[in-house]
Amino acid sequence: MNEYIRPDKFREECGVFGILSNNSHDVASLSYYALYALQHRGQESCGIAVNNEGDIDHHKAMGLVPEVFSEKILDELQGKAAIGHVRYSTTGASLLANAQPLVVKYKDGKMALAHNGNLVNASEIREKLEENGAIFQSTIDSEVMAYLISRYRGHNNSIEEAITEMMKEVKGSYALVILTPKKLLGIRDPLGIRPLCIGMLDDSYVLASESCALDAIGANFIRDVEPGEIVAVSEDGLVSIKTNLSKESKLCIFEHIYFARPDSFIDGASVYRARFEAGRLLAMENPVNADLVIGVPDSGITAALGYSEQSGIPYAQGFIKNRYVGRTFIQPDQGKREMSVRIKLNAMKNAVEGKRVIMVDDSIVRGTTSKRIVQLLRDAGATEVHLKISSPPVKWPCYFGIDTPSRQHLTAACHSVDEIREMIGADTLSYLSIDGLISTPIGSKSRFCKACFDGNYPMHVPAEGNKFSCDGLQKKC
Repeated sequence: MNEYIRPDKFREECGVFGILSNNSHDVASLSYYALYALQHRGQESCGIAVNNEGDIDHHKAMGLVPEVFSEKILDELQGKAAIGHVRYSTTGASLLANAQPLVVKYKDGKMALAHNGNLVNASEIREKLEENGAIFQSTIDSEVMAYLISRYRGHNNSIEEAITEMMKEVKGSYALVILTPKKLLGIRDPLGIRPLCIGMLDDSYVLASESCALDAIGANFIRDVEPGEIVAVSEDGLVSIKTNLSKESKLCIFEHIYFARPDSFIDGASVYRARFEAGRLLAMENPVNADLVIGVPDSGITAALGYSEQSGIPYAQGFIKNRYVGRTFIQPDQGKREMSVRIKLNAMKNAVEGKRVIMVDDSIVRGTTSKRIVQLLRDAGATEVHLKISSPPVKWPCYFGIDTPSRQHLTAACHSVDEIREMIGADTLSYLSIDGLISTPIGSKSRFCKACFDGNYPMHVPAEGNKFSCDGLQKKC
């Protein structure tokens, strides 16, 4: 996603996928299509690793899935099992060396690992390992986990035991898929902060960050990996290892607000239904007289539909989104920021001219893009613009795999709602309450991490995060 076009949004995390085939499935091609379905979770780099008769072959590069893989490359990735990864960097620079899957040598040969999440103690562990002679090839925290697994495997532990020992040392969020010469493994952190699910394609097991990836390849959803669970897939089937590390689930609530695809189900809850319900509750908590409801593409649209249904105010398509603004789009200088928004989004003048408009969006981070979008509506002739946000004010940075600005750059941490409204130029501004938001993932088996709204982190986090330049969490702006 382009910083110059949509800087108000949290950056995506990563997406992972894995398959072990007990028949003639083309695991590389299936991984390609699954990663395509997970592309929204990361657009910087991607890769696929396959188990080719006990050896691990892989290909990865910077770019989107269709840019990195061709039919020729996929044909060369032959094997019975594969894992894949799409990446947005939250720890470690955007470099080829940091692209995943990470392939390393260990006791049994080679191991490939793909990670979605972020460790809060990776720097501390890395420093200790380097003091004892460890050499790292990348700057990502995923390599810390791979090194620990390799070290514990060398102590005559099984791969499952080695992973359990690794889990005892690391702190943070992780959904992992690991490929060894004999097994495909899936691991979810003890708090279940990042999602991971299990599916079946014929008699082959599949692992994925979201159920939409299962749908893309025709696999059937079986269940979610539980917090603190290890699932080991071999030719003999799937074995579940319940570690004693599991805690009360704290799924990242932003999966339902923004990150996950609307057609996904996470821990028993429909993402689409959660966003629709958020819009419905937003209308109940923050009613306003207006002529029409519109949503900011794409994640604001479902909430706008819910707001419209609850309020009885008609829904209209307020914006046209240019879906062909790619990664190579020439970045404008500071004086052309307004043009960049107009290229990405354009207001539907025929729909909004002379109308009192309710504009629904999922969140505000800095507020800069919200200001420009409000101005687009005014330029198109809207007489009033009422901005409704289907989540609470974002006041705290994330340490668990979402790239957020430092706290002093989070608008809601430093300004009142009315001050933000004035900065954005809206007639009114209102947010969904935290209690309302938490009730929206209907049927969820999880509780939620909502630290970005209330500062109550589910574990100790450093006052100075290694991916933020902030003033410290205990200091106010």
